[in-house]
Amino acid sequence: MSRVRPVPGGRAVEVEPERVTGWIGRFADRHGAVDVRVSDREVVITAADGATATFATRGGTSVEEVVEELIAPRRIGLVLVRLGGHSVGVAFGGRVEVSATDRKQVHGRIRAGGWSQQRFARRREGQARVALQAAADDVFRVLVPRLAQLDGVVLGGDWQALDVLRNDRRLTGVFRMAEDRVLDVPEPRRTVLDEAAERARCVEIVIQDTGATGRRPDRMGTGEGA
Repeated sequence: MSRVRPVPGGRAVEVEPERVTGWIGRFADRHGAVDVRVSDREVVITAADGATATFATRGGTSVEEVVEELIAPRRIGLVLVRLGGHSVGVAFGGRVEVSATDRKQVHGRIRAGGWSQQRFARRREGQARVALQAAADDVFRVLVPRLAQLDGVVLGGDWQALDVLRNDRRLTGVFRMAEDRVLDVPEPRRTVLDEAAERARCVEIVIQDTGATGRRPDRMGTGEGA
């Protein structure tokens, strides 16, 4: 499994923890001999052509120890929200243990002007409030009582919808534990939550190419992540 998202100066690719060692080998094959530095917080890999790859750690003083820690199962809270739908759950080792999924109708935008448009906009705003309130309630019900059991939280969906939930004081602890990344997911359903549980295990590796070698970018950015 490999997912890619753009980041400033490069891209980030999701790699299953069991495949990180092999990924580093393929990175070296593609970019030349590598220098690997392990700190308390991250691993930084610098290749001969100037390309770098960086990922966060959860412990360890060598790549082998880092990978061992990354492979260890964790219990993760999942919050997937888009306007009109949400799916919330707790996953352990990539499998969902408990969840709540719901969908509320929120009408799309219209281009017509005048009074009818204003009335439609107010109606849509009301529907959006109901939908996001339902999402916040499920996050509070499913995750807040289990915060002490969680090793982290992974978010997914629409940034604006997530920001609304972030402002709910009941959920402060949930968002305090959230990782920086936000998974790009379709309309949240239980099957989407199951996939997100597997992706939450993945290590996000940030790749920055030198641009001075004339190398072509990997197809869809996945050449080193597959």
